[in-house]
Amino acid sequence: MIRVLRSLLALAILLVGISTVSAPALAQRGPVITHVQITGNSRVEPDTIRSYISVREGQPFDPGEADKSLKALFQTGLFADVTFQRDGGTLVVKVVENPIINRVQFEGNRRVEDDTLRQEIASKPRTVFTRAKVQSDVRRMLEVYRRGGRFNAAIEPKIIKLDQNRVDLVFEIFEGSITTISRISFVGNENFSDGTLREQIRSVETAWFRFLSSDDRYDPDRINFDKEMLRKYYLSEGYADFRVVSSVAELTPDKEHFFVTFTINEGERYKFGKLEVNSRFEALDINTLKAMIVSREGDWYNADEVEATVNAITEAVGTLGYAFVDVRPNIKRNKDTKTIDITFDVQEGPRVYVERINIAGNVRTLDKVIRREFRLAEGDAFNAAKLRRSQQRLKALGYFEKVDITNQQGTAQDKTIIDVNVVEQSTGEISFGAGYSTSAGVLGDITVRERNLLGKGQDLRLGLSLGTRQTQIDLSFTEPYFLERNLAAGFDIFRIGRDLQNSSSFDEKTIGAALRLGYALSEHTRQTFKYSFKYDEIFNVASTASPFIQRQVGKTYTSEVGMVIVWDRRDDRQLPTKGWAVRWTAELGGLGGTEHYLRNRVDAGIHFPVATDFVVSFLGTAGAVFGLNDDVKIAQRFFIGGDSLRGFQIAGIGPRDGNDALGGKYFYTGTAELSFPLGLPKELNVVGKAFIEAGSLWGTDDVGATIRDSSALRLSAGIGMQWVSPFGPLRLDYSFPIKYQPFDNRQHLNFSFGTRF
Repeated sequence: MIRVLRSLLALAILLVGISTVSAPALAQRGPVITHVQITGNSRVEPDTIRSYISVREGQPFDPGEADKSLKALFQTGLFADVTFQRDGGTLVVKVVENPIINRVQFEGNRRVEDDTLRQEIASKPRTVFTRAKVQSDVRRMLEVYRRGGRFNAAIEPKIIKLDQNRVDLVFEIFEGSITTISRISFVGNENFSDGTLREQIRSVETAWFRFLSSDDRYDPDRINFDKEMLRKYYLSEGYADFRVVSSVAELTPDKEHFFVTFTINEGERYKFGKLEVNSRFEALDINTLKAMIVSREGDWYNADEVEATVNAITEAVGTLGYAFVDVRPNIKRNKDTKTIDITFDVQEGPRVYVERINIAGNVRTLDKVIRREFRLAEGDAFNAAKLRRSQQRLKALGYFEKVDITNQQGTAQDKTIIDVNVVEQSTGEISFGAGYSTSAGVLGDITVRERNLLGKGQDLRLGLSLGTRQTQIDLSFTEPYFLERNLAAGFDIFRIGRDLQNSSSFDEKTIGAALRLGYALSEHTRQTFKYSFKYDEIFNVASTASPFIQRQVGKTYTSEVGMVIVWDRRDDRQLPTKGWAVRWTAELGGLGGTEHYLRNRVDAGIHFPVATDFVVSFLGTAGAVFGLNDDVKIAQRFFIGGDSLRGFQIAGIGPRDGNDALGGKYFYTGTAELSFPLGLPKELNVVGKAFIEAGSLWGTDDVGATIRDSSALRLSAGIGMQWVSPFGPLRLDYSFPIKYQPFDNRQHLNFSFGTRF
């Protein structure tokens, strides 16, 4: 009996608890909705609104479902406001529609075009206006200005209400000034000054002379590049443990400048320890491979030299017939002795073949133009060194702004697919020029050129040059892969007029054409054959001119075949700091025409650094022309002076009759020059020059008592400066003739300047 009473009591307590919990819940659900009424809408159909409402007719009102419905309607972006109200069994949904954008305008923008900004924003005419969308548009446009270096730009959106719930959206823009880097500092550098490290990075501090550069603008991507440049510099100087701890850019309160600070940890400096080569190929001579090592034991560690050694060994082993080679530098740090031992492990790499080469991004350039620069073809053994060389060759074409080459797994383990992605750049050029030189006078020219004609890699050029002492018009065309072979074929058509009254009392006119065919003997050696036919006329000879000049009056016809071989290992053609170059030119006249001669000329130069930014150069030139059963006419002789031998006027040395230069059959010049910094920022490309020049010009077929001729050495010394400016090269030299002949025409100042704009 007691058990029964206890069970009944527990059941009663349970029922009371259930009624207590469920009663409020039932009270919250409310009455049944008999009708859903939509108000306030003019464009959006009622059924469209009902599709977002989960509260249904015939169901009790649920606050949770009503809240979900409100959120769903707001997320459509169609409404500025939505409210739910209950009127008995009727649910009234009242909406306020967002307006429609009639038009979008920009005011105050001068640096960024309207079309550029329109591409960045989501707000368009005939779309729904929302504040969230406009705020996003403002952020995107500000990012455009920041990419252009304007971090203090401000944009304020405004709306102009129109009838029929329409608005005009106006973005009022304050572009502000360019936000530049006013200070770059380094923390943690003990072995190199801030100035030295600033020269290693791309970003620069703002200055008045950097108006043509954007490197003084803050760019986060450039800062990341700077960090990598710092790392490479320290690794090349022996600091193998170097790392960039942080890079911080602080914007000044006026938002006009940035302070950039690099915090670095230099670590210890190491030297090269033992340098060994270990080969898994028994047939390879270890001593031969050791000769490929660029570094020497005891030298400061240099990561660039390690990479150069890897490439040299890879290429050397590859030429011996080993297609699959993997050279790995095994590095061992000795912290006690501060040395790094390196063993270059030469082993057989995975046998991988090129399955396919995919090319993308070339809209204009034909695929074959890209493929012919590759040192790998489909089916070849994969070689990383050849792939890098292929990328270098593509960049050297000048057709592409960006060249990315990657490889991925092919359809099998022993196959790889090479992906080439390029970004094309403009290859058409039209340039106007002006300049002056002491040898040629005032100059002006216009040149039209297309370096990638019809996307085939062909080069077409038309030039017109007008000057006080020389005029020239020329047309040239080059097909770099003639007959689908590595043959550069082309032609030249030219007309040249020269005023030589100041030096030789006559004027000269030359009209001709030439055919060229060249090919590469190696990566750095090229040979070119040339045939030319030209018509020369000597006229307007002064009555006081030398009788030997007067005998030259008339017309001559020259049929000439020539050959040029160039060996060029310089690092830069305008301001070389290391390397050498040799050029040999041989020309034979007499395959028809009236002129018969053999002319040879050799130009050579070597450059090497002797200290930081100090470069020594030795340059030499020599030439000789021989008549073949005929005298050498004045048009075929050499003239030396001016730019070719500073300290003397153009045609200032050599055989002379009175004041008239007759030209010479033999000559040589030599230059020893030191290039040094002038304390100006390095990116200006301004260097000082100190030089000694020597040379001579002699020999003529003219015979007479009045002719003065001497093969004696001429010598001069001087100083100068060279500026490779954005407008063209400028060179100013002041020379002191030291050794000369009495009949030579001397000159102290030599100046040349050319612009292109």
